[in-house]
Amino acid sequence: MTTKEACVDRFDAMLEGRGVTRRRFLEFCGAIAVSLGLSEAMAPSVREALAASVIGKTEGKLAPVIWLELASCTGCTESLASAETPDVATIVLDLISLTYAETLSAGAGFSLEEAKEETIEAGGYIVVIEGAIMEGWDGNALKIANEKSTDIVRHAASNATAIICAGSCAVDGGWQAAVPNPGGAIGVQAFLERSKADGSFEHEVPPIINVPSCPSNPEHIIAVLVDVLLLGAPPALNEYGMPSLIFDQYIHDNCPRRGHFENGEFVYQFGSEEEKKGYCLYPMGCKGPQTKSNCPIVRWNRRVSWCVEAGAPCAGCANANPVKEGFNWVDLNTPFLKRFKNLLIGDIPIQPMTLAAGVTGLVVVALVVHGVGMKVTGRTKGGADFERERAWDTKHPDQAIGPASASEPVAKLNGRPAAAADPAAADADTADTDADAADASDTEHTEGGDE
Repeated sequence: MTTKEACVDRFDAMLEGRGVTRRRFLEFCGAIAVSLGLSEAMAPSVREALAASVIGKTEGKLAPVIWLELASCTGCTESLASAETPDVATIVLDLISLTYAETLSAGAGFSLEEAKEETIEAGGYIVVIEGAIMEGWDGNALKIANEKSTDIVRHAASNATAIICAGSCAVDGGWQAAVPNPGGAIGVQAFLERSKADGSFEHEVPPIINVPSCPSNPEHIIAVLVDVLLLGAPPALNEYGMPSLIFDQYIHDNCPRRGHFENGEFVYQFGSEEEKKGYCLYPMGCKGPQTKSNCPIVRWNRRVSWCVEAGAPCAGCANANPVKEGFNWVDLNTPFLKRFKNLLIGDIPIQPMTLAAGVTGLVVVALVVHGVGMKVTGRTKGGADFERERAWDTKHPDQAIGPASASEPVAKLNGRPAAAADPAAADADTADTDADAADASDTEHTEGGDE
């Protein structure tokens, strides 16, 4: 029997002792494989790798993880703790030795803080950060155990092998960083890069893996943890430090309502017949076409459903820029049920459609006022003056250059005096017109006599 097979058997025995069958764990490994962008057929390989990682380590020396809870609603912890039944995610966390987690740890106070300090001194640990860092009031906007959150993060990052930012608050500041951001909330990556630049962080910044969403998907977190533990390095990351296999494809591309989008079938009001038929929610503010995540594939709640499938437009909670201030997902996407984000004019938020309607209204009012003014001043009486044409052009309209319709009689008929810029031409024009009139009169008399 090979070492790999021995590890798998021992690992299966450990899981069965905790109420998890081999079949159930293979399903979980398949979920991890899909979260990593692999086929579910890779589940056995993931299972073998996990077994080798766990059983291959000396008892009591499993990879330690520190979970920091900063400015957040604890939603990411809740999401992870409620991942599966039986709680496979918790079992995996037990196997990797979660040495510090304020929300989940049984210990508290001095003993818990001491455990964190010992882990940091020993090194070789992974830091999972949930929530935003608060820089406001010189870091006093958030203190834990009488220590500023800014100092906590710098200290925890000093000897870590990797940092996983769980949820959008840790990635870009999230709700806390939304305008006007009085507490100075900021994402972990931007904070550490700034600290490195100003000299307040003297160590090398460890690899940072951003896992956005509000809250983070538990399968995403577990998949990244497994990836880091098995490979000893972060997975392939995109330009925003997010796992490429999870966050490099638009939600819109895999949305079950995509067919309705292509057919031009949309929901314009909640409670309508279109909503009952499951039409596309794009007009209701869905941010799926501009948000990258595999939510439609991995889903939530044991893969039962996800936001759009449950009837809500995508809020774009994975659409974030971890290093560009003002580009956190909340400022980018609110209001969630509007097609466009607000534009700030000073401190006043205004919708682009409202602004466009206002500008259009001003133009209409200006045109009406202009028309009324023209009428009151008499400038519209008889229309605009015509420039006098040459007599030759008037007599030979078929050979004239330009319209030949502004002769003196026509001008008089329009209620305007003819221009007298060329008296000779005017006299000739008048004579020609009189002669034409006389000829016409003679013709009429002749025709009448014939009758």
